[in-house]
Amino acid sequence: MRLEQNENNHRHWRFIVNPAAGSGRALKKWPALEDSLKKAGICYDVVFTEKKLHAAELAGRAIAEGIRHLVAVGGDGTAHEVVNGIFQQTTCPAEEVTFTLLPIGTGNDWIKTHRIPKNSGQWLQFFQQGRTSFQDIGWMVFQKNGEEHKRYFLNVAGLSYDGYVANKADEYKSRVSNTLLYLFLVFRCLFQFKIPHSSILFDGREVDNKFYTINIGVCRYSGGGLQLVPHAEPNDGKLALTLVKRVSKLEVLLITPLFYLGKIGWHPAVSLHQAEEILVKSLDGQPVLAEADGEFLGETPVKMGILKNSLKIMIP
Repeated sequence: MRLEQNENNHRHWRFIVNPAAGSGRALKKWPALEDSLKKAGICYDVVFTEKKLHAAELAGRAIAEGIRHLVAVGGDGTAHEVVNGIFQQTTCPAEEVTFTLLPIGTGNDWIKTHRIPKNSGQWLQFFQQGRTSFQDIGWMVFQKNGEEHKRYFLNVAGLSYDGYVANKADEYKSRVSNTLLYLFLVFRCLFQFKIPHSSILFDGREVDNKFYTINIGVCRYSGGGLQLVPHAEPNDGKLALTLVKRVSKLEVLLITPLFYLGKIGWHPAVSLHQAEEILVKSLDGQPVLAEADGEFLGETPVKMGILKNSLKIMIP
């Protein structure tokens, strides 16, 4: 059911702004965005993140204060943190909290699946006139520093090469602008990465191989427009699983266009699956690294699953 015009104006929204998002663009653009919100009569307040994972804390705090409408201002990493705040809190069921993203990040991949506009003027119109819907949420249990952790993801997770690149990205972010960082690292890491031997158990089936990359998607796009899980649907109750067996470095370079065209399944080393639960283990003692929504998390053993239609979002 479509919301009434300006219905959002009468709800209290909390905007959680990551000032570092988009290489600092979020902080620069916020005054103009705030002016637009005021002119539109939106009822809101704003808080700013100060450190990694702070957005998750701020989301949990907002919900504890009684706020049920949250806007992440930043990129996919900021959305990841706010969504984790929604699902980690115990004040109310996660389904009672409405979430959306005001995209000022580097990749802005999650919005592509839902066709949420990136232009700030068009976004404000969407924000006032949009309707609510639900999408699935993925969860991941992983190891870090010898301890077990759990994280939720709303878009795409990756293991093996994708986890390796995300780990390297964490090292570079303090020294290099985020602009084109991912693409730079994809090719730089290609010549450093050693493909681990992994076992993957999903829905009662087990495969083992040297997998170049393992991707798990709720939504379709990642890495600035790559379609590594082109068969992902955000509300079908399944995780889209893409397995890429060992390929040469030259082949990786040659098939890169397929990643953007959504045709990755054409390559004989690639297989596309769907699953509700996935378990990934290392078979050669070399840890398989894991990321979710572009954020490096940890390593194997990794277990993943899905919470069906559990995130309430705004869509055009």
